[in-house]
Amino acid sequence: MSQPMVPVTRDRLPLRRRPPVLVATVAARLIVLLRPRRVRRVLTAVRRGAAPATTEQALAARRAVVAVSARCAGEGCLQRSVATALLCRMRGVWPDWCTGVRTEPFRAHAWVEVDGLPVGEPHQSTAYHRMMVVPVAPTKEPEPADR
Repeated sequence: MSQPMVPVTRDRLPLRRRPPVLVATVAARLIVLLRPRRVRRVLTAVRRGAAPATTEQALAARRAVVAVSARCAGEGCLQRSVATALLCRMRGVWPDWCTGVRTEPFRAHAWVEVDGLPVGEPHQSTAYHRMMVVPVAPTKEPEPADR
């Protein structure tokens, strides 16, 4: 995804908290090599059974991913968003994962959002037309018991 370089502050992550973040980042690197429809299929399968993420949970995951990966801290918005979603899923929750484009000037971007609001984005993601979304899986309503 093409995005102008925006300075991102990188937190330091304690060594004991790095392994799951590294797993999510490496898995994201492999997933983003797939065709877009396969990326969507993989993420749709991964999100199953997850509760909706809160803004705080998604932001904490995004910050952790940026802390361990220079690529995700820079122009790697696709890998960053996938890694953030995967790390959230490893913690039992799922944000909406989105990709989109804008035309003036043309740019593509990927991000995560909660309740329709982008999480941790330093620029206006609402300027992007959403092209692909893997939302939180709808929860099934419990069926009424027959009496």
